[in-house]
Amino acid sequence: MSATVLVTGGAGYIGSHTTRQLVQAGFDLIVVDNLYSGHSWAVDPAARLFELDAGDAATIGKILRAHAPIAAVIHFAGYIVVPESVSDPIKYYRNNPIASTNLIQACRENGVQHFLFSSSAAVYGQPEHVPITEQATTAPINPYGRGKLITEWTLADVAHTTQINKGGDDRFEYMALRYFNVAGASPDAALGQATPEATHLVKVACEAACGKRNAVQIFGVDYPTPDGTCVRDYIHVEDLAAAHVLGLKYLLDGGTSTVLNCGYGHGFSVREVIDTVQRVSDVPFPVVETGRRSGDPAQLVADNARIKQQLGWSPQYDDLELICRTAFMWEQKLAARISRTG
Repeated sequence: MSATVLVTGGAGYIGSHTTRQLVQAGFDLIVVDNLYSGHSWAVDPAARLFELDAGDAATIGKILRAHAPIAAVIHFAGYIVVPESVSDPIKYYRNNPIASTNLIQACRENGVQHFLFSSSAAVYGQPEHVPITEQATTAPINPYGRGKLITEWTLADVAHTTQINKGGDDRFEYMALRYFNVAGASPDAALGQATPEATHLVKVACEAACGKRNAVQIFGVDYPTPDGTCVRDYIHVEDLAAAHVLGLKYLLDGGTSTVLNCGYGHGFSVREVIDTVQRVSDVPFPVVETGRRSGDPAQLVADNARIKQQLGWSPQYDDLELICRTAFMWEQKLAARISRTG
């Protein structure tokens, strides 16, 4: 492949892993990232990095025109902390659905016909049935999830307006990948999650194992789950990145708009994840039980039949111990870097 693709948020956790895989697949990449939570060192050297906001439609438009033709846009950029979205919803609506709409507008005005969106299982809210299919009711229970769903609706409506000219110059097709809980790091420890003040459980537990945190909190032990703690479907970041490469190829090969779950189809509880990190790290860090957080559903587990069938996606890292081990190796590397720099 030699197509040019613009990636927003490509300096972030998931974006950097995907960018590296896209470069390896032969794509020419332009990365847009304001480095709010991303890092320039995480961007593959073969990609061109522009430090700016993905929601700046005018500037994005200039980049799209300067590097035309742009075969597709992959949109990772956005805030991701669910509790923060509950406490500061305006911040999340402004930066997530509003900025995404600006980006979509720039794409439409500059002839971009393919759009791959980083969505979330948070759009399902409190699901009635687990595992969750893509046909399940979307009823998000926090501003983060509602913002993701608003962007999905926007993409669906924009794509619908082009259906009468399908196959022509006005064609617009999108894919929304609904992530479940992303974790882990590249096996070579070259990339991983380096977000400041991260809230993802595997990351937090690995920080505790490396001495960066005094303890790990369990938010709620009275959920209707086998051990009383929340259950989540943990997907390794490299498998998720591979799904993006396949999704991009699907769209460029003429695939029609679709929504796909990205998960393994089985879940682990908070206690199980903490126990696994303690085992792979051999560090019995303290664990503190506390009350529930706002906006946390009891269980989120994907039905992943559609993504396997539609994209031919075959996960390579479906192992909680492997996920936690790669995350711990990455955290050790970060800790050593901090120690060297003081």
